[in-house]
Amino acid sequence: MVNEVVKLEQKSRKDTKEISMVKIRKSLSENNACYVLITCGVPSDDGKMDVQMFYEGDEDLVSFIVDNAQQVFDDRSKFEKSH
Repeated sequence: MVNEVVKLEQKSRKDTKEISMVKIRKSLSENNACYVLITCGVPSDDGKMDVQMFYEGDEDLVSFIVDNAQQVFDDRSKFEKSH
C-alpha cells in the first residue's frame, strides 16, 4: 500500500487551492472506504470564517466517524478540566 502525502498550500490564487483540494480528495478516496475532510479559512476581521466539509462513502459511516470524533474531543476536554 502506498500512502501519498498531499500538502495544501494557501496561496492567493483560488484555483491553486481548488486543485490541491481535488488532489487531497482523490488521494483520500483511493485507499479508504470512507473519509471526512473539514477545512476552514482564516477568520475575517469580524470573526467569520469559511468552513467546508467534504465526505465520501456511506453516510451512516460518515455520521459514525463524525460523532466519534466529537466524543474524542469531549473526553479530552473533560480530562483537561479535571486535572
